[in-house]
Amino acid sequence: MSMSNERLSMQQDELVQIIEKHAPKMGGSATSIPFLRFFCTTTPSEFLHTLYEPSLCLIAQGSKAVGLGEELFSYDKNAYLISSVHLPARVQIQEASPEKPYLSLQLTFSMDQILEIFKEFDQEEDKGVSQPQCGLYFGENSSLLLDPILRLVRLLENPKDINILAPMITREILYRIVQDKGGAIIRQFAKNGSLAQRVSRAITMIKEDFAEPLRIETLAQKIGMSSSSLHYHFKRVTTMSPLQFQKSLRLQEARRLLMVEEMEASHVAFQVGYESPSQFSREYARLFGLPPIRDIKRIREAFESA
Repeated sequence: MSMSNERLSMQQDELVQIIEKHAPKMGGSATSIPFLRFFCTTTPSEFLHTLYEPSLCLIAQGSKAVGLGEELFSYDKNAYLISSVHLPARVQIQEASPEKPYLSLQLTFSMDQILEIFKEFDQEEDKGVSQPQCGLYFGENSSLLLDPILRLVRLLENPKDINILAPMITREILYRIVQDKGGAIIRQFAKNGSLAQRVSRAITMIKEDFAEPLRIETLAQKIGMSSSSLHYHFKRVTTMSPLQFQKSLRLQEARRLLMVEEMEASHVAFQVGYESPSQFSREYARLFGLPPIRDIKRIREAFESA
């Protein structure tokens, strides 16, 4: 093993130890660093639906599959994932056991933070990225990136240092990301007026008003694009149309309300924007595999037996 590979392996081992210490419960765990979360599980999972925020996701141990539209990606501790926009996705934990739990972290950020970093150093315009790319990017893990990540998570041992040092270290982490091969792809979402940035604005608008009727012509006009151009570039970024994107947001929120708020399915249907409870039930079953009531019952039974 080369010196660089040995160092990377030692860093990954330390990250495993820190996450195991600070993520004692199964599932997601908030930390005392507001924008940092850990995830731990000892069992593989079926595909589960989630909404990615703009964030860096890094696996310390185990592996995971991510489904976006019809696309499917798999990664492990040798790669990192960047979500440049809010994206509804399917995730599946593939490798996990009581002896070697699946362990990961998520560091959320904003495109404004990315843009500020680009403003701080001279960089030629990226010639290779003229069209918006997929909102998910997978990069190769490295010691250069893990070094500031480890310094960030070590702050959990010294909470008094978090307020001052965490933002500075996070800035360094984002700097390493934009300096990587995917920097040009990430830049497109931060660059004011770019096609990708306009698609990002459309995503935000749909997310904020997902329960309202979606009029593509009005949305396109607001972001300065034609309806056909919005549809085309939106699908390049998210792998789905604006209407499919809205539907996914509605159904994921409906599932959350049914599970957490214990509301009636018909009431949830109207709250997330459906006019017909029967249409809601059909589309819910198409996405999650079962009608609302049976799906929630299955989830609760799984939790009780876990």
